[in-house]
Amino acid sequence: MILTLTPNPSHDRTVALGGVLERGAVMRVESVTSQAGGKGVNISRASVSAGIPSIAVLPADPDDPFVHELLSAGIDCRPVPTSGTLRVNLTISEPDGTTTKLNSPGPTVDGDVLTALTESLRRRAGDADWVVLAGSLPPGAPVGWYAELVSALRGTGGRIAVDTSDAPLKALVDGLDVGAPHLMKPNGEELASLTGSRAAGDALEADPVAAAHAARTLVARGVETVLATLGPHGAVLVNADGAWHATPPPTTVVSTVGAGDSSLFGYLLGDLRRQDPAHRLALAVAYGSAAAGLPGTTIPQPHQVRPELVSVRALDLTPGG
Repeated sequence: MILTLTPNPSHDRTVALGGVLERGAVMRVESVTSQAGGKGVNISRASVSAGIPSIAVLPADPDDPFVHELLSAGIDCRPVPTSGTLRVNLTISEPDGTTTKLNSPGPTVDGDVLTALTESLRRRAGDADWVVLAGSLPPGAPVGWYAELVSALRGTGGRIAVDTSDAPLKALVDGLDVGAPHLMKPNGEELASLTGSRAAGDALEADPVAAAHAARTLVARGVETVLATLGPHGAVLVNADGAWHATPPPTTVVSTVGAGDSSLFGYLLGDLRRQDPAHRLALAVAYGSAAAGLPGTTIPQPHQVRPELVSVRALDLTPGG
């Protein structure tokens, strides 16, 4: 079972344009879609689609249409009551796959909501193979809350994966010596900023060996596995036993929104299937590529995922290797 936390859920709306976005212009819209979303929610969607039970924990009124949408999709949603209206995230998608995201901050949470979310996770973490903490933090949550959660959940039995960004990610890394998650999933830009790599994010994405070296610094600080997504250059996987790079199959990119979430789920699915690291990485990249080829935040179905088309190679990180 995969237990997910989405502390700042959102109604994800995607506007597909018929041409290139022009500031200040009147644009024609091809379609508008809306879906209950957020990183943890997306992983729960992928999990249920693949036949893996999942529980989604999030702050929301139990009668919110957001919650009913998840329940009708077969996702075991456990909302923690909170005040305020869930945020709306708007994605503008151009025909060549370029996406522009406009994310609102979300409603403010107080200490009682954070405590209730923590206890909800504690009660269920012992029955979970993975506990996934994913997405941004809502206003009112301290930037170090993910780091606190990792420490609080480390002894519950379930392995912990974290996928976040900006200040919460930095706070998590600053606290690795106290409590490190089992899995982290940064992208190239985040990896460069976290590890002090001399390469900028774009350069790191284009150099899998440099990305793997950067990821290894997090492993050295206690993170069991680092899955670093590198955009069109695939992903690298680094643990104490080695490093691997996977190249995605040719993909016509429609929308990159949700591709990282799908990649993370692909890795978790490979782990639950007891696959070796190379096959886990192949499945992660296959899921991410499939998501990039779908509109909006559409999560790929298992039959749309082609890990056999992903090329994986081991990386030699020894000096001069």
